[in-house]
Amino acid sequence: MIEDPSDELMDGMWIFLKRILIILVPFWVYLLAWSAGAPIIVAAILAGVSVAPIAIYENLKLKEHQDEK
Repeated sequence: MIEDPSDELMDGMWIFLKRILIILVPFWVYLLAWSAGAPIIVAAILAGVSVAPIAIYENLKLKEHQDEK
């Protein structure tokens, strides 16, 4: 079986939390930008860009986790 070190992040809750965040964060960012009066295309671009910090956070935590071992 392939071992995935992200299974151990946040006591195993990261797998579920990441999936929820990838769905909800772009939706929230889109709604915030749209309600602030931004054009729809700008709101959509901001929503798409909001997914990157989730992946960056995971990579940083995985590097920290590997450095501990």
